[in-house]
Amino acid sequence: FKMSKKYRLFISHSWSYHENYQRVIELIQSQGLDFYDHSVPKNDPIHTSGTDEELYEAIEDKIIGTSCILVLAGVYSTYSKWIQKEIEIAQKYGKAIIAIEPWASEKTSTVVKEAANKIVKWQGKSIVNAIKELG
Repeated sequence: FKMSKKYRLFISHSWSYHENYQRVIELIQSQGLDFYDHSVPKNDPIHTSGTDEELYEAIEDKIIGTSCILVLAGVYSTYSKWIQKEIEIAQKYGKAIIAIEPWASEKTSTVVKEAANKIVKWQGKSIVNAIKELG
C-alpha cells in the first residue's frame, strides 16, 4: 500500500481575479490529486494594501515550501509584474514551473513559456501528469 503524496502547489497570482483560477483547481481535483494550495488568497489584505516588498515576501514564503508552481501562459501574463517575480523566486529556489497554455484563440506569453519546465494544455490529466512528474 503506497501512501499517496500530497503535492504542494503554488498557483500564480495572475489567476487570482480570474475564473481560470477556480477552473484549474477543479481540473486538478477532478483527477483526484491530493494537493495543498499555497497561493496567497486573493482576499488577503496584502494584495490591496501591502507594499510591493511585502507581497514579494509573502509570495516567496509560499513558494519556498511548494513542489511546483502553475502559471497560465496567456499573453496577459507577460504584463503582470507578479508573474515576473514569481518566476524569479521559483528559479531562485529551483522550483519546477508548469505553464498552462490558454485556449487556442489566445496568444501565449513567451516569457512564461521560456521559463517553464513543462508546458501543458488546459486538461486535468496533462496538468496532473506534469505535477506528478515534476512535483
